[in-house]
Amino acid sequence: MWFKNFTIDDLNSRPKNHIGGLLDIKFTEIGEDFIIGTMPVDERTHQPAGILHGGASVVLAETLGSIASYMCIDPDKYVAVGLEVNANHLRPVKSGLVTGICKVIHRGAKTHIWDIKIYDERGKMNCISRLTVAVINKPQ
Repeated sequence: MWFKNFTIDDLNSRPKNHIGGLLDIKFTEIGEDFIIGTMPVDERTHQPAGILHGGASVVLAETLGSIASYMCIDPDKYVAVGLEVNANHLRPVKSGLVTGICKVIHRGAKTHIWDIKIYDERGKMNCISRLTVAVINKPQ
C-alpha cells in the first residue's frame, strides 16, 4: 500500500519545529495498512481542567492520517492535504501516553479516508476520529 518502504526513523526524523514535534508525537509502528504513533499527555496537551485537550487528540489523529497519506503518494508529483477531520472524545485522560492507530478506510487517486482510534495506557479508547485527505498535484 505504501509508495516505498518507510522506516520508523524516516517518520520520526521529520523537522521538530511543527506541531507534531512540539507535542512530541512519535511514530512507533508501520504495518501493511496502518501506522501507530504516540503522544504524551502532559502540560503541553492538557486543557485547563488538567485532562487531555480534545484539540490535541485531533492533532495526533491528523498527524497520523496525513503522514499515512504522504506514505501512499509519489511526493515528487503530489501533496496530501487535510480536507476534513472529525473526532468523538469518549473519556478523559490525565497523564501518560496516548496511542493512535491509523487504518485506511478508502485510498483513491484523489482522496484518502483514515480511521484513527486513540487509546490510553490501559487500552481504553478515549477518542475516535476520521480524516479525509485530498491528494493534489504538487505546486510547481
